[in-house]
Amino acid sequence: MVGFVIAGLVLAVLVLAYVLHPLWRSRPVAGFSVIAGLTLATGLVYFAIGTPAALDSAQRRAPETLGDAITQLEAELKRDPNQVEGWRLLARAHVAEGDPVKARDALMRALKLMPDDPDLLAEAAEMRAIAAPGRAFDAEGVAMLRHALELQPMHQRARWFLGIAQRQAKQPAEAARTWEPLLAVVSGNTGESLREQINAARGEAGLPPLPASAAPAQTGGVKVKVALSPALAAKLPANASLFVIARQPGGPPMPVAVEKLAAANFPVEVTLDDGDSPMPTMKLSQLDQVEVLARVSASGNAIPQPGDFEAVAKPAGKDAGPIELLIDQVRP
Repeated sequence: MVGFVIAGLVLAVLVLAYVLHPLWRSRPVAGFSVIAGLTLATGLVYFAIGTPAALDSAQRRAPETLGDAITQLEAELKRDPNQVEGWRLLARAHVAEGDPVKARDALMRALKLMPDDPDLLAEAAEMRAIAAPGRAFDAEGVAMLRHALELQPMHQRARWFLGIAQRQAKQPAEAARTWEPLLAVVSGNTGESLREQINAARGEAGLPPLPASAAPAQTGGVKVKVALSPALAAKLPANASLFVIARQPGGPPMPVAVEKLAAANFPVEVTLDDGDSPMPTMKLSQLDQVEVLARVSASGNAIPQPGDFEAVAKPAGKDAGPIELLIDQVRP
């Protein structure tokens, strides 16, 4: 049952992330808040009424408020206290209510059931600090973070929080050493902010700042030339958008690089590179072979729609010359 719940919550997050992709791209904080809030609400409703007992009409009452949902979830956990995800969900509900102490206690109950889960260790240690005076990590929280890193040395949240704890304990040199490995796995604004924190800690320890970061190597990318057939050019909608996309051959539909341009003045030449990736975890330069395609959308929507003009996808390698695409089909 717990496995089913976890799978359902993961599916909910994936669906919401896909549907809310435009909001996520333009306003990531708002997008994350909507996804987290809807997922929390879904989970609370499930744990409150999504049990066999809910078949009893006397117990089939959906919670009307967050407080009602928490009450019902607490009753379910009292009935079956061995639900790790139930305790984690209860903790997040208490956070939403502004009660970090109860959230901490719920996560500690979850941790007793799953003491070797790095994500849960980092989450519980963070909540202990949030609930503590001065938001300081205590000895038990630090021990939990160290245990998480023993299990998963590059767990980003555990490493970040341990560095904060070390800096709170007036150990800036240790904090800098804890954070420095993270520079290899983060990039962009996150990497620059992290470097500033590391240099601040090194300064407190009387150490020189880190050497200036080298500019990232630029790949040649994939050059694409897109033409539009005369038959479709006569039907080109006003203010249409052209999407030029690279994706994994035989992989998920999410592109590894995409550019959006005005659908005008064909033929169009573009170069897709790592700067066009919508996913920080998958870059064009990481793939030896990609598949490139082009699509004209009357609505400007990145999701394919019936009536879009399309080109047949073609394979492309890193060292391939310009790929020529002809948009000559209408999506059924």
